[in-house]
Amino acid sequence: MKKIIVLPLVALGLVGCTSVKVSPLPKTELIDRICIQKNDAVKVTDLLAVVQQRLQYHHINSEVFSTTRPDNCRYIMNYVAYRTWDIVPYLSSADFTINREGVMIASANFHLRAGGGLSLMKWRGTEYKINPVIDRLVGEQ
Repeated sequence: MKKIIVLPLVALGLVGCTSVKVSPLPKTELIDRICIQKNDAVKVTDLLAVVQQRLQYHHINSEVFSTTRPDNCRYIMNYVAYRTWDIVPYLSSADFTINREGVMIASANFHLRAGGGLSLMKWRGTEYKINPVIDRLVGEQ
């Protein structure tokens, strides 16, 4: 009689869990505009557009700059994101920080444990992965 061991297969599937850690924007920070420093090293092509759209959803206007910070920017967002390959590239990790006048006041991290493992969710789009992170980061503005 052959026995099929199911437990290890289930355990492998659980390895692909998503980790989201957020230190949200304090409720006392009423942001209506934020400047985002473009990170040219990020190869997730739609990440910046997704972030800007989600900030707009929370009534936060955004401006992207590359090198010189605009004078009228009190709040700056920095980010980094990484892709992993499994047949095709997909977003596997992203970090965001919000600084007010040089002091970090909020941060968020999205990470697919073990690169997403066997989970088919790892191939979901950037919006699906990042919108909830931005929601928790900026809260209900």
